[in-house]
Amino acid sequence: MGKFDCVLLASDFDDTLYNSSREVSAENREALNYFIRQGGRFTVSTGRAHRTFSPYVHLAPVNAPVILSNGALLYDYSADKVICEFPLPRRATEDLGILSAKLPTVGIETYHGDDVYIHHPNDFTQRHVTKVNTDWTPCELRDMPTPWSKAVLQDEYAVLLEAQKLILGRWGDRYEVIFSNSALLEVTAKGATKGGMVLKLAQLLGIARKDLYCVGDNQNDIPMLEVSAIPFAPANCADAVREWGRARIVKSCDEHCIADIISILDGMYPSM
Repeated sequence: MGKFDCVLLASDFDDTLYNSSREVSAENREALNYFIRQGGRFTVSTGRAHRTFSPYVHLAPVNAPVILSNGALLYDYSADKVICEFPLPRRATEDLGILSAKLPTVGIETYHGDDVYIHHPNDFTQRHVTKVNTDWTPCELRDMPTPWSKAVLQDEYAVLLEAQKLILGRWGDRYEVIFSNSALLEVTAKGATKGGMVLKLAQLLGIARKDLYCVGDNQNDIPMLEVSAIPFAPANCADAVREWGRARIVKSCDEHCIADIISILDGMYPSM
């Protein structure tokens, strides 16, 4: 029996667990090993897809299924299987085609299984695929195989705001549309969010809401911060998270924010 037997901690990956040096710090790993020895369950909840996160899963001691594609997929790496998934509707090909005609500079990146396709790649596309270290196939939307787990729109922030407004205004009943950073706008199926999937995971693990904790740095993390007993955010978080106004700000991703959170939890839960 350990003091964290009933606790689930879910962390965003980029700029939260994974720091600006592109590593999970030794301090964070040491704290997570302690948390797990004391019975805690730790997972990552990321906008990355299965293909773009899998090379990094070994960097931290993850001992629960991982939330991928902004909540569109729950994947158990220990069993190498999908637990559940919520792909984009097949209408997405037509809908994003309409968007592309209106906003032709927008790059549209889609994920079909572990294959990545990009329509109208641009400078933001190249920066993104370099960061996540993946290859991809240029392709017209109509030629991309479906279903897609998610789509990522890539452009200047002002253009993406137009895209978000267009999608929500015309098809808000079909899609979640949320920023993962100022140049990436994530599109998933309606209801497919980090918050919805972390609640499903907590239910599967028998974790109560009062013992569920989440940490993230950007707008796409707010749905899971909303369901967290204490919503944590690193000091480097985006303005959208600060302006949300409910996050408890901890140390930055470069100052081992996960270790900081585990220290806070350590003081909240009595020893067994």
